[in-house]
Amino acid sequence: MSAILFEIKNSIAYITLNRPEKFNSFNRDMALSLQARLDECASVPDIRCVYITGAGKAFCAGQDISELVGENKMELKQILSEHYNPIVKRIRNLPKPVVAAINGVAAGAGANIALCCDVVVAAASSSFIQAFSKIGLIPDSGGTFTLPRLIGWQKASALMMTGDKVSATEAERMGMLYKVFADAAFETESKKIAATLAQMPTKGLAYTKHALNNAFGNSWEEQLLLEDEYQQKAALTFDYTEGINSFLEKRAPQFKGE
Repeated sequence: MSAILFEIKNSIAYITLNRPEKFNSFNRDMALSLQARLDECASVPDIRCVYITGAGKAFCAGQDISELVGENKMELKQILSEHYNPIVKRIRNLPKPVVAAINGVAAGAGANIALCCDVVVAAASSSFIQAFSKIGLIPDSGGTFTLPRLIGWQKASALMMTGDKVSATEAERMGMLYKVFADAAFETESKKIAATLAQMPTKGLAYTKHALNNAFGNSWEEQLLLEDEYQQKAALTFDYTEGINSFLEKRAPQFKGE
């Protein structure tokens, strides 16, 4: 059984973490397969949005602990450098929007991979857990960078140290994610968001993403210069011209992602 399910439909790449019997916890095969699929998403022009979810009851329970013990155990340094860090870097550098559709528990690395995506939505029954402290580790997969910026230093610190479970509703209230949907409507509504993004000006969205990647490291003046740079690039795209023309002609735009 493939650890990653992959389908391209209507310019959306649907990626499903597919180890439901292990709550979609990461082993080496799943981590490397996800990296390969993210690379494909970056290189295929027809893909204009990426949608990541989990099979079964969980989004992702983090690391498969069985890889950390036994004669063939992997070192944490290798897992971070070859599995998780390459995944989150690919997501942040992917020049297309990435939707994380949280269908169940998102724990440990699974939570932090989700939180680095561009749009995070969740089913009402789902939850988030910074589970690292429960086994004496620190948050990884960019969690110590991302979570404080989403919900503030104090709440991030408390959640990372206590390992408390956060419901989807509470996560939305904190600013951890974009929207929560009732379980019965979750799949339909989350895919609607991906469908909308897939029909928008893809290059403009990519420039927005690049600007956001630098927003917390730049000074005010540096960020203004970066906005100027990307705005000039956006103004050279087909979609900018189409957006202006459709506005003047009072019609719906037909963006091509070019």
